[in-house]
Amino acid sequence: MTDITSDSIASVSLARPLPDIADELGRSFAEFGFGVVRDHGISPDLIARAEELSKQFFALPDDVKRAYKIEGGGGARGYTPFGTEKAKDAKVHDLKEFWHVGRDLPADHPLAEYMAPNIWPSEVPGFRETFEELYAAFDKAGDTVLRAIALHLGLAEDFFAATVADGNSVMRLLHYPPLAASEAEGAIRAAAHGDINTITLLLGAEEAGLELLTKQGKWLAVSPPEGALAVNIGDMLDRLTNGKLRSTTHRVVNPKGEAAHRARYSMPFFLHFRPDYIIETLPGCIDNESAGEASPPISSHEFLLQRLREINLA
Repeated sequence: MTDITSDSIASVSLARPLPDIADELGRSFAEFGFGVVRDHGISPDLIARAEELSKQFFALPDDVKRAYKIEGGGGARGYTPFGTEKAKDAKVHDLKEFWHVGRDLPADHPLAEYMAPNIWPSEVPGFRETFEELYAAFDKAGDTVLRAIALHLGLAEDFFAATVADGNSVMRLLHYPPLAASEAEGAIRAAAHGDINTITLLLGAEEAGLELLTKQGKWLAVSPPEGALAVNIGDMLDRLTNGKLRSTTHRVVNPKGEAAHRARYSMPFFLHFRPDYIIETLPGCIDNESAGEASPPISSHEFLLQRLREINLA
């Protein structure tokens, strides 16, 4: 670890007027790729219910959970067992299992072909209702963060609304099982990686372990207050802004002491552009020095498929 403190990462209240926080948040995304947002509108009661139901699901017998694994689905919906996903270029699989909830679209929707229907575990009462509510709350909070980002970039506040409308956003319920004494302290639960999507909103980062890699090559702890969201830039937004907003390498390490032997739970929301949105560098993010460096246009869906193949999910 480093002596840099996470105080350097912006922590803002979404209850404030967006023009007042846009540049503070934007500068944090440019430097660290991360920011912390409070007063995000997701109620503490909903968070508590979701956390409890997540723990109930992961406590089910292994064969029951595996019945919800969708073969050939790339992990987009339902259950992904322990030891399946691995970070790009990693030699070993991550020490986690997870459940995915996505967007439900009518069968006749133009984007329905890109989004499989959700499945729900019958063994956990209230699971569907709670996580549909949480998904909608994440979606709304993400819209607010994107509006602040748009203002920081000098765009119309609602610029991103059309780019993410009915997008392929995914909510992940994560469980990192407790590790044995011989392997616990300092173990890497999720290897260093960057996120694929537009932005990620994370509940549960107050449990020690999340670290980002600074521009100086140092690992910096991300430690938001309880109930706040850690927000980070994904590769899609990095590409759109020509690296002006950074998709930062990050990882989850096991903490030291008593916490090293506890299970870890978290709930990231991977907010995505629409599958048919063409990611083409924003003109305002190309200057005379970097004009030749902008990445070629690519659809959000094709970019996603490329990256899923790299992390063993497609």
